Amino acid sequence: MAVFLAAILIGLAAAPMLSAASPAVSAARVPAFSAKTLDGHTVSSANLAGKTYIVNFFASWCPPCRAEIPDMVKLQKAYAAQGFTFVGIAVSDSEPNIRDFVRRSGISYPVVVDNGAVASAFSPLVSGGLRSIPTSFVVSASGRITNVFAGARSYSAFKAMIDEALTQPKAAK
Repeated sequence: MAVFLAAILIGLAAAPMLSAASPAVSAARVPAFSAKTLDGHTVSSANLAGKTYIVNFFASWCPPCRAEIPDMVKLQKAYAAQGFTFVGIAVSDSEPNIRDFVRRSGISYPVVVDNGAVASAFSPLVSGGLRSIPTSFVVSASGRITNVFAGARSYSAFKAMIDEALTQPKAAK
């Protein structure tokens, strides 16, 4: 975990856009993951199948993470009726800190305090591994990763990615 934390801190300075245009990323299926949320429910790739969502790796102490959260909260409210959700994956943080941060920020989407398992599942999808936060993975209803990016995003950037992902066809059963 200490190595992951050091890599995150180093990576914060260099938060490039990771293009989903490369065949490896745009063709990638969301990795299998499952974790308990702060409210005791399970969030997993299986129970999100057929839905559009964004997996967002963050920490309460991360300034760029804190900057994008209010826009994510607004977008969650705006798109929840369409079946969209954010899934927050807190890394290198304590559960008490995350609980307080979630309460103060008004976060209504599922949040997990990761023990490293979810980060390990997503890390192979990023060249060089998951090294910086915030890092987000946009998943279409077909279960395909449509976009991967590191660094904070604005309301309009998130909205455009959500709108694009919602237009993707659902997975065949």
